[in-house]
Amino acid sequence: MEHIKRILSYTRRAVDDYSMIREGEKIAVGISGGKDSLTLLCALSELRRFYPNKFELCAITIDMGFEGGMDLTPIRELCESLDVPYHIVPTEIYKIIFEVRKEPSPCSLCAKMRRGALHKAAKELGCTAVALGHHFDDVVDTFMLNLFFEGRLGCFSPVIYLSRMDITLIRPMIYMPEKDARYFAQKLNLPVIKSPCPADGNTERAEMNKLLLDLERNNKGLRYRIFGAIQRGEIDGFKEFGRMAGKKHYEEGDPE
Repeated sequence: MEHIKRILSYTRRAVDDYSMIREGEKIAVGISGGKDSLTLLCALSELRRFYPNKFELCAITIDMGFEGGMDLTPIRELCESLDVPYHIVPTEIYKIIFEVRKEPSPCSLCAKMRRGALHKAAKELGCTAVALGHHFDDVVDTFMLNLFFEGRLGCFSPVIYLSRMDITLIRPMIYMPEKDARYFAQKLNLPVIKSPCPADGNTERAEMNKLLLDLERNNKGLRYRIFGAIQRGEIDGFKEFGRMAGKKHYEEGDPE
């Protein structure tokens, strides 16, 4: 119970700060099979029990069509235990990117195609919002990637309305350090599925994450300060609320 309270403290504060959930919302949680999306699913499932604005949940996995496939049975069982309807959307994204186009840098196109398939599926299921599992570290990594490789100050937004799809994207884990999601997933033995993508772990994002880890060894709290700068600069919809839910835990070290 203590573990769910910890992730709920991050999630509830982000949802409140950015008014992410409206009364009667139907939210699709994008499930990749990784620790972050499964942690988000558990957090929102618990939140709906007591949140003032009543909302529904469903979970969607975009099946990329990897050779050999992925056994999603454990995720289906988790969704059943949480009483969350689970939908698997088959695609040929893997074949298009790696066999047809043979993309040397596949991540950008892959992300675009997955997002398109997820938004379309959510809309067809009558959802008004899509929840994504980007966490605190993702915010900082994305900001630094844009700065290093594109020469611009930018990030993804906590909340963004997609007028063309008439659907809202929300990111309820923006205050949650990655290590808390990892700890939660391990303690609850969530059915995390390792990505079968050939490019997994060999991306600019992975390199940036390593660079920041190296810098933090001699600059404790560096990620928090960068996050604070994003808030104070109101980059892409971020705002400063006089606090940051992850600061205390982030600076204390790994949870016990």
